[in-house]
Amino acid sequence: MDASIKTTPILKRNHRFKGTPLFVFMVVLSLLYVFPLIISFMSAFKSNGEILRDPIALPSSFYIGGFEYLFAKTDFPKAFFNSVFLTVVSEALIVCVVPMGAYGIARTKGKLSSAIYTFFLAGMMIPFQAYMISLFKQLNTIGLFGSLAGPIVIYLSGATGFGTLLFTSFISGVPVEIEEAAQIDGCSNLRTFWQIVFPLLKPCTASMIILNGLGIWNDYLMPSLVLPSSGAKTINVEIYRFAGELSSRWDIVFSGVVCGIVPILIIFFCLQSYFVKGITAGAAKG
Repeated sequence: MDASIKTTPILKRNHRFKGTPLFVFMVVLSLLYVFPLIISFMSAFKSNGEILRDPIALPSSFYIGGFEYLFAKTDFPKAFFNSVFLTVVSEALIVCVVPMGAYGIARTKGKLSSAIYTFFLAGMMIPFQAYMISLFKQLNTIGLFGSLAGPIVIYLSGATGFGTLLFTSFISGVPVEIEEAAQIDGCSNLRTFWQIVFPLLKPCTASMIILNGLGIWNDYLMPSLVLPSSGAKTINVEIYRFAGELSSRWDIVFSGVVCGIVPILIIFFCLQSYFVKGITAGAAKG
């Protein structure tokens, strides 16, 4: 008894010591990721002269001239609207279409549903660059090239593979008895899904919204190639233009970067609890 009592605190101290290097490593890794974000926010409220003199120094005053120039004398407001429109419409279509397809695959047992499921998963293995040129030719053929509808269609189809995988694994854990009870009460399959099953998919849906929203909001390649070059495109394309055409005005560049970061941070902090639940639950049920 005495030996066990004496060794227990030693075991606890050794256990804590083993976790210390991992904790230090995670802190250093977090700082590496957060450091560019901190520099961007500081530089957005500094004049161009301050940024050139000392990029990592704190702002000497609350300078907003970069934001004023950005929204008054550039096409950034229209580019911001385009990014919001692409993200919101694409996410709405993804949330409406992908869960219903995954529900049909999860609840329909057969060779056809298995083949469709495999087809969607196979699409995730092909990189976008491999079929990019042929895809743009198809958009031009059907008249969607050069409009906001083109990227929306591509974002919707691109989210089908991973969305089907995530929602199917999550729906498989929902008891079928709940749906059977609703159908006995007279609910159709469509009503059963939207009123009974879909409310149970909040963590999974939040994960899809965040993952796809980040990809759409931060996308540079698609808008730069599909949308016409004569007008404003999206925020990332406009920021890239500022870095080339207005390279001496880094206050404008960092102001645009902050305007692109803030909305996605707000959405992530609002949905982060659902995001973690959706990822862990989907992984466990898959």
